[in-house]
Amino acid sequence: MEIGEILKVLPHRYPFLLIDRVLHADEKTFRALKNVTFNEPHFQGHFPGYPIMPGVLILEAMAQAAVGTIAKQPGFRPGGLVFLVGVEEARFKKPVVPGDTLILEGELLLFRRGLGKVAVRALVEGEERASAQLSFVVREGSE
Repeated sequence: MEIGEILKVLPHRYPFLLIDRVLHADEKTFRALKNVTFNEPHFQGHFPGYPIMPGVLILEAMAQAAVGTIAKQPGFRPGGLVFLVGVEEARFKKPVVPGDTLILEGELLLFRRGLGKVAVRALVEGEERASAQLSFVVREGSE
């Protein structure tokens, strides 16, 4: 999915759209890309002199990356909102910094009646930087 397709499915916009491309998505797995750039607003204060991407934004990028797989589930229609409702087993192993290309890959563990769970990893140059299991609910626009 290129950015135009992502914008049709996700309601997020700058500065909160945190994925640049979905590299792969089928009914079970996904892989997305986020280019981390120094001009992102959170780097002004997190932290001056040592800019690192906040963990909560890494989690949000991980959740947004699942959109390609969620959009392929039966009953999903563009315009539906996907709400993050749970974070389990979140681990942060090494900072994500400006200039990194963040690869977000994961697997759909469960999807039933608008409720779902994914396991996601955030990687930089093949090295895992973060991982989590994320729960979500789909509202509006889905059957």
